[in-house]
Amino acid sequence: LACADATRVEAGGALAVDRYGFSKLVTEKIRSHPNITVVPGEVTAIPEGNVIIASGPLTSDALAAAIAEKIGDGHTLNFFDAAAPLVTFESVDMDSAFFASRYDKGTADYINCPMTEEEYDAFWQALTTAEEASVHGFEDKNVFEGCMPVEVNGAPRTRYALLRPAQAARSARPKTGRNYAVVQLRRDNAQGSVYNLVASRRICASRAEARVFDDPALHDAEFVRYGVMHRNTYLRSPGMLDRYYRLIADDRIAFAGQMTGVEGYIESAASGFLAGIEMARRLEGKPPVDFPRETAIGALGLYISDTTVSDFQPMNVNLVSCRRWLPHQGRQAREKCAARRALA
Repeated sequence: LACADATRVEAGGALAVDRYGFSKLVTEKIRSHPNITVVPGEVTAIPEGNVIIASGPLTSDALAAAIAEKIGDGHTLNFFDAAAPLVTFESVDMDSAFFASRYDKGTADYINCPMTEEEYDAFWQALTTAEEASVHGFEDKNVFEGCMPVEVNGAPRTRYALLRPAQAARSARPKTGRNYAVVQLRRDNAQGSVYNLVASRRICASRAEARVFDDPALHDAEFVRYGVMHRNTYLRSPGMLDRYYRLIADDRIAFAGQMTGVEGYIESAASGFLAGIEMARRLEGKPPVDFPRETAIGALGLYISDTTVSDFQPMNVNLVSCRRWLPHQGRQAREKCAARRALA
């Protein structure tokens, strides 16, 4: 979080970072830490002794094969993840776009590209007839919900869930009638020279993508990167890992990060935090720390190890998993109570 704060870019109420500055700073922190020794090179086999495998859902083929050999073939699952397209700021027509906040929260850091109903209809027509990416051969049910290609949602849901006018601050909307749908762009680097198209995850292939976003503000947009999708692999963790992310069949080995079935940056860090604490305590002959379900860390560990989960899918931390339903009236009251209880 310290690295994120040091490299954050304006994004209203969201925490967004300059991706290159952030990764560079994290790398420097790791390499300069007195208790960490970095050994360059590719890991192609599971090391001897006590080890935490945190190689991520894009684990290289050699290490993935070694893991499969250890746990048994067929004990992994996968889903498809996506990254939004990137465009240059100077190519956005700011005579047709405007700056505003997102959902009336935070500061006016988002570029809003509004469309009339006719322009949205043209956008939808281009979207659904554009060349599909080759990766679309997979079943859409295997796409992580937050990264579902927008065309799968249908025109009304896409407009409401991803491009609804409510995303733009009401006070900042122009009085031009171009409020039927809004494409929002968020700064992607510290210089403000590159913006990403928020929620416009993998829509179509290569240059067809530019034709799809042919609304007034983006008709001459210069795409630095088109939307990309990649396959994320994760373990079928229930029955394989315990609540401390240790391999039940060989507890000298633990896993951490998205490959365990937790989803998100904070969740991945939390799984590594717990795996590290528990391995250190075990080596010192101490009992494990059982974070209860009412805490976020405990809820995640109990979810990935819950053998009653029949359809195991990656999960972000949420208040339902922390037994959200408390004897308080109103959602906000329950959420505040759950947060206070978890912190305590």
